[in-house]
Order: sequence, then C-alpha cells, then structure tokens
Amino acid sequence: MKRTRVPITVSLPSNLAENFERLAKAEAKNKSQLFRDMLTTYERRRREEQFHELQRYGAKQARKKGVLTEADVEKLVFQGR
Repeated sequence: MKRTRVPITVSLPSNLAENFERLAKAEAKNKSQLFRDMLTTYERRRREEQFHELQRYGAKQARKKGVLTEADVEKLVFQGR
C-alpha cells in the first residue's frame, strides 16, 4: 500500500515553536493541519507574486514597444490577421 503521508521534522527556535503551538490551539487544528494550511497559503502567495512579476515585466516590455492601452493591444492582435 502506498503511503500518502510522510512525517517530517522541523526545528524552530523556542519562541516560534510556542507561537506555532498557540496558533494551532487558537485555530483548533493539530500541528500537521496547521502546517499544511500554512504551506498551501505560502505556495498560493508565491504563485501570485510570480504572476505579478510577470505582469510587471510584460507591462514594461509593452511600454517599450509603445503599447499603452487595450486598444493598442487589439491593434497588434488583429494586424496580423
């Protein structure tokens, strides 16, 4: 039978460990569930950051080419058709 969970060990400074314990208790979650939730939240935020970085890059490149409005984008898209 395939394992669906893998135990891991994490070392934290005592103050962070205490905060983690308190947070788990306040959220009425066990530490494993709290960690999964925190990791999921971190991953989602990281993807959002990467998306925004890509947006900023695209906007910068568009400005360099004189594409400033949605109308400019439409012109470029339909020019080649």
